[in-house]
Amino acid sequence: MPSRPQPLRVAIDTGGTFTDCVWIDASNHLRMLKLFSTPADPSQSIVEALKKIDHKGEFIILHGTTVGTNTLLERKGARTALVTTAGFEDAIEIGRQARPKLYDFFFDRVEPLVPAELRFGIEERTASDGEILTSPSPAQLKALASEVSTNRPESIAISLLFSFANPKNEIAIAAALTPVGIPISISHQILPEFREYERTSTVVINAYLQPVMQRYLENLQSRSRRDVARNVSTGTRPRIFVMQSSGGITSLATAAREPVRTVLSGPAGGVVGAAASARRSGFERIIAFDMGGTSTDVSLVEGVPTTANDAQIAGLPISVPMLDIHTVGAGGGSLARFDAGGVLRVGPESAGADPGPICYGRGTQPTVTDANLLLGRLQPTKFLGGDFTLDLERTHTVTREWLKQQGSPLTLEKFAAGVIRIVNATMEKAIRVVSIERGRDPRDFALVAFGGAGGLHACALAESLSIPRVIVPALPGALSALGILVSDVVKDYSRTVLLSVSGKLPHARLSDEFAALKKQAAKDFQQESWKGSVHYQPSVDLRYRGQGYELSLPFTRNLLADFQNEHERRYGYAHSTREIELVTLRLRAVVKSRVGTGTLARPGRAKLGSPSSLKAPVLFDGKKLETTLYSRDTIKSGTIYRGPAIVTEYSATTVIPPGKRFKLDSARNVLITI
Repeated sequence: MPSRPQPLRVAIDTGGTFTDCVWIDASNHLRMLKLFSTPADPSQSIVEALKKIDHKGEFIILHGTTVGTNTLLERKGARTALVTTAGFEDAIEIGRQARPKLYDFFFDRVEPLVPAELRFGIEERTASDGEILTSPSPAQLKALASEVSTNRPESIAISLLFSFANPKNEIAIAAALTPVGIPISISHQILPEFREYERTSTVVINAYLQPVMQRYLENLQSRSRRDVARNVSTGTRPRIFVMQSSGGITSLATAAREPVRTVLSGPAGGVVGAAASARRSGFERIIAFDMGGTSTDVSLVEGVPTTANDAQIAGLPISVPMLDIHTVGAGGGSLARFDAGGVLRVGPESAGADPGPICYGRGTQPTVTDANLLLGRLQPTKFLGGDFTLDLERTHTVTREWLKQQGSPLTLEKFAAGVIRIVNATMEKAIRVVSIERGRDPRDFALVAFGGAGGLHACALAESLSIPRVIVPALPGALSALGILVSDVVKDYSRTVLLSVSGKLPHARLSDEFAALKKQAAKDFQQESWKGSVHYQPSVDLRYRGQGYELSLPFTRNLLADFQNEHERRYGYAHSTREIELVTLRLRAVVKSRVGTGTLARPGRAKLGSPSSLKAPVLFDGKKLETTLYSRDTIKSGTIYRGPAIVTEYSATTVIPPGKRFKLDSARNVLITI
């Protein structure tokens, strides 16, 4: 009897324009497939991709999704009710005193996700040390359940004052509301930390996304089992896992229960992939630059990707661990327009996958992709390895007519060059945010450019910021999917303790607290049937007593000295005699991926032919220059080439300006010297 084929691990990243798939074939080579996304139902493009992959056994799907992000941005989540301590119903609307635009008198605050009529207060009180001062009576709980049910929410968020210190009242309220029969998000389970506003916002976002994400994942699971299993002889069903914003994989059930942890799912995979690819070329300090069809994501990495616990998405704070990524609305599909004053603008609106750029055949408004095509930076017959031809003639005709309608005297070339300069300025500002504005000198880093459009703009950005080296990894247009493929299984835990120390750590107390977190992690891994040893990474948020914000550092016996040194490095001073507070304990539990990063060096079989001698006219700084066209497959490793040049491949195009040198290294990354 023939043996059953091994399960095929396929990483799938659904973006605004393309759905990217990466897997390792039977010859141990990386394979890639790109399909146009189906925004109305992202599962459709995923199932179509799986049907195209030649495999007769089980699929293991590792999924990076934008469903949570898009639901927040478009505010199309569930009708959510909030239950909180009486008197604190408006905390999510009051927020913090900080104003995003301090001197803008006409600035409107972001509307909370829960309207006033769906906020319910209940008489209860827990002290800051965890003592239960007031518990809700059975009659109050019954009345609350009736009132909530009458308003017909689709999801419920529960966030009580100081519940992180003692969750007893939250547990009682959740039990009373369970018969309502809708999903319930409870703050002591989602985020057992202090800062009432951020905790409440996080649990509200989780509740707001939960029905949407649950429906999407259940639909994806049932559709893949129905349509994909039908095509395989074994009849085995695909198993699905989801990428988290923190840079690790989790189970489908956990992602459906805690979707707030997936709002930066796809971009997180890109950061993981960028760091792994750069490390193989000997670069530890990088700026990851991911330019896709809808947005650009940038992140600064020193060794390993770092997480932040104070992110904002669509103006709403989220305090679960997320990779430190800054996003701007600038991508290949970003739309060009003239404002009321006749000034050219680009983005953040995007053509997306439908209708897409003009050159895709349906769009009617110019995009960044169209501008790159008009300048010769994109070659019509080299897109997606020749599988899809860009319509240059239509782009000329439609863009020219659009400019006439706008009353613009610009020529096509000047207009296209202006679009590129504007979108570059937007992305340059984003890179400055994660580097210069945080005390990092871009000259000390390499720029890792990926995404379908990253290589088109990377050299110009590096030159403007004096970044000495650009790295274009193997399979750049699908690096987010590649990062997902090699990501570990990760679970994050936290607990606020607020311990004051002066000179000596309370090791016994800390050991007990971390032991409790490790016990919970081991239980969760066992329930989800993860196999492999669990690696624990404990850390602590510290501050001087009286400060409002903390520094997060690995937990070691030298923790207090490490805090003094880091405070000195970060802020330029330290107080060696001042009392220190240990605020929040954190534990990251990791099961290492079975796919090693060595896989990154094998992106298919190189053709080892002679580089092409084809040339094409390309506009650089207002001048048309004869530019050599290279296929990445035929570039010889170690040979130094010079610009101007365009390197084409299946997933992306890279533009090398005049005077720049580049080569393919042993890790199959293109290294460009700026």
